[in-house]
Amino acid sequence: MRPFLTARWSNLCLFTYAVPDEVLLPRLAAGLELDRRDGSAFVSLVAFDFLQTKVLGIPWPGFRNFPEINLRFYVRHGSERGVMFVREFVPRRLVAFLARALYNEPYRAIPMRSDVREQQNVLQIAHEFIAGGKGHTIRMTGEGPRACPADTTVEHFFKEHRWGYGRTRDGRTLRYEVVHPPWDCYRVRSWHLDVDWAAAYGPEWAFLTDQQPYSTVLAAGSAISVFPKARTAILTC
Repeated sequence: MRPFLTARWSNLCLFTYAVPDEVLLPRLAAGLELDRRDGSAFVSLVAFDFLQTKVLGIPWPGFRNFPEINLRFYVRHGSERGVMFVREFVPRRLVAFLARALYNEPYRAIPMRSDVREQQNVLQIAHEFIAGGKGHTIRMTGEGPRACPADTTVEHFFKEHRWGYGRTRDGRTLRYEVVHPPWDCYRVRSWHLDVDWAAAYGPEWAFLTDQQPYSTVLAAGSAISVFPKARTAILTC
């Protein structure tokens, strides 16, 4: 079946935090449970570049290449592991509108930019965005050679998810499929996070301000395909 959207997700910076269940349970769609590691539930702040974007095989001028920053948490439905999103930021209003209209995803359009520099096997990535009236900065430096982590590693646990979950407007649980090969990772040499969590995501997230990440991952990314509603499922739970 033809995918609804194809693109390349490039240079994904993941900052992952253990969080209390009570922060996530009100956001959990029906029929799902929190996916845990070491007994904890997690969120990840993920910053990356959307490149070579096509919708139904058509490239839209001015909407092919742009950054995205999302805050996501980890869920499962039986043996299926996936993610749900707290919020997704992009700089393009039309992209945010389509994501809300077609998948009811929590997208917002905000001012943001990314910068990627690579020299002598070292990758330097910077993202800047304005949300909640404040500026925020994400930086990560990775070093090659790239390698694909084993499926028992922390890196694999947080970067590899085939399913996205959400809620339809009438409250049912929506599942859609995102297909890509396993991602190689760089060794994270350094990182810097200057994010006002309360301003960007709401006061319930302020506790992350003084918390160190459980893990940091820099994944190279790849071509991806997101399949349309004909290949999604509405879970009746």
